Amino acid sequence: MVPGIANEGADGAVDGPVATQLRKGVLEYCVLALLRDEPRYGVELLQELGRFPTLATSQGTIYPLLSRLRRAGLADTFLRDSASGPSRRYYTLTDAGRSALKEFATLWPAFRETVDHILAPGDTP
Repeated sequence: MVPGIANEGADGAVDGPVATQLRKGVLEYCVLALLRDEPRYGVELLQELGRFPTLATSQGTIYPLLSRLRRAGLADTFLRDSASGPSRRYYTLTDAGRSALKEFATLWPAFRETVDHILAPGDTP
């Protein structure tokens, strides 16, 4: 592994310092987006994020992130019985979470376009 260079693991997950920083910057909003349509529990969120190698993360990342979202008032929780074991803690989006997601979705296209423009060879802003 070369420092600063992304490496793809056997599971397709992209890893490296740059990939980690990019993931940190958007993971919160991706989780909010996954909560937009239905309540989900932690492992379910991990599985859904794992479908996208660039967003694959671990329990050690997702549960602290979910706690931060809850403390910030962007997500709420409730317990639901599980047929396959103990009750599960489900996370839902609050009105504040919907507002934060809407703001991110509004700003993201211009942000992405700007970065793409700066990264394009020979282009100057």
